[in-house]
Amino acid sequence: MKRGKSKADAPKKADSKLSVKKGPERASKKPRKSKADKDPNKPKRPPSAFFVFMEEFRKSFKEKNPNNKSVSVVGKAGGGKWKSLSEAEKAPYVAKAAKFKTEYTKKIAAYNKNQSGGGSHAAGDEDESDKSKSEVNDDEEDEEGTEEEEEDDE
Repeated sequence: MKRGKSKADAPKKADSKLSVKKGPERASKKPRKSKADKDPNKPKRPPSAFFVFMEEFRKSFKEKNPNNKSVSVVGKAGGGKWKSLSEAEKAPYVAKAAKFKTEYTKKIAAYNKNQSGGGSHAAGDEDESDKSKSEVNDDEEDEEGTEEEEEDDE
């Protein structure tokens, strides 16, 4: 009698291909880019016509429904009301939004001018103390450390 190989005797090649990579093998993927820090002095973007409308709508909705604590209900009601408005009814909100946008463009132009026109960077480095230079370098090292911690969390 001839005896053939059973499934138990066959080498397990398929299992090695399906194994999940963990640890240092997984670290070979591209590192995540961290977001740049936001400047707190940068002007906020102006609200759109819808958000100008929602400011007014929230006040009136709270007066009519004082017991409502749900933000989503207010948002859904406001969105439905905004869709039902005609172009003529939306016009005052669009005009206010345009006014806010013109003010924002002036503010952002002044902000950009101050950022770029503040003098050369080399002159600014001379005024900085040694302590501030070391703090800047410490911040950069901290950012690198947070990227490694994020990868370890996964």
